[in-house]
Order: sequence, then structure tokens, then C-alpha cells
Amino acid sequence: NCILNKGVDLVFLDIEMPVQSGFDLLDGLKTRPQIVFVSAKTDYALKAFDYAAVDYLHKPVTKDRFNKAVQKVIDLHALKQDVPDEDEEFIFIKSNLKNFKIYISKINWIEAFGDYIKIITEDESHLVLSTMKSFENDLPPDRFMRVHKSFIINIDKVTSFNGKFAEIGSAKIPLSRNKKEELAKAMTKL
Repeated sequence: NCILNKGVDLVFLDIEMPVQSGFDLLDGLKTRPQIVFVSAKTDYALKAFDYAAVDYLHKPVTKDRFNKAVQKVIDLHALKQDVPDEDEEFIFIKSNLKNFKIYISKINWIEAFGDYIKIITEDESHLVLSTMKSFENDLPPDRFMRVHKSFIINIDKVTSFNGKFAEIGSAKIPLSRNKKEELAKAMTKL
């Protein structure tokens, strides 16, 4: 019931259980969490990997072996987070005479710098010869908002805001006086 109703991320699953096998349990699920099989028998190891098991622990399980399995799950999860979806939107920018592919979802905010704009992403920043207006037109309006004459923010990245600032991580982005309510409405649509 927990797997069906709660949205579980990881299951340590025995294969031989009283009511049904671990394989039968998985066959009944529409979506499967990450699985680490635990069994006293090695006979099922190959079949376990047909179910995309992250690992297979042989009983009795040592603390060290258990920790390695957990670390493998954590590492796989981190890899999945770093790889953008193939369908994810991106733009190409030119910065320092090089072209860069920037995923829209990775942009935190854009800041005006005279004749340039500075694009701040999760991992880096780029200085681009462009106007705020022309760059703003390249961004999806349901995810980005011009909150100040010098700032465009990714609404998804805002962690908190008040009448003067929107916070993205530890950065405080200034809000124009009339943008607080507009930002509040945009964030409730997320």
C-alpha cells in the first residue's frame, strides 16, 4: 500500500515473501521506484536486473555492503538530476567569442550590465552583448518575469520574496514597487 499511495523513491525488496514474490509485487506497479533486491539466494540475481535493479544484496547483508548500495542509489539520483531532458528548452548564447548551449531551466536570473546582460545559471554566469528586451523575448513568459528594469528572474527559482526583494538562493534581486503582486500571482500558478 505504501508503494502505491505514497510515491516511494527506493525499495529494499526481498524476493521470496509469504504472500507474493518481490517480482510479482513489481509486476503489479505502474511506475517502479528504484529497487535494491535483498535475498539469501543468488539464483535470482540475473532476473533481478531484468527489473532494472540498482543492486542485489546477498543475505546476510553487512553494514559496509548496505552502505555501498545506498551510495550507488544516491550517485544514480545525482546523475539523473544533472542530465536535462532531451525535450528541455534551451537557447544558444555567444559569450567571449564562444557559443554556449544554455538550458532554460538552469537560468536563475538575467541582469543588465550597460550594453550587455549577465546570465546567471545554476553552474556559471555568461556576459552577452544583448539588450534585456531582446533577451526577454527569447524566454518563456510563463517561467520568467521582468521584476526590475535591470533584472529578469526565473520564477521557478524564487525561494521567497517581500515588497523589496525576490530571493534566489542567497541572492537578493530587487523588485520594482509594482511587481510584488504580479510575482505573487505568477508563483501561485506554478
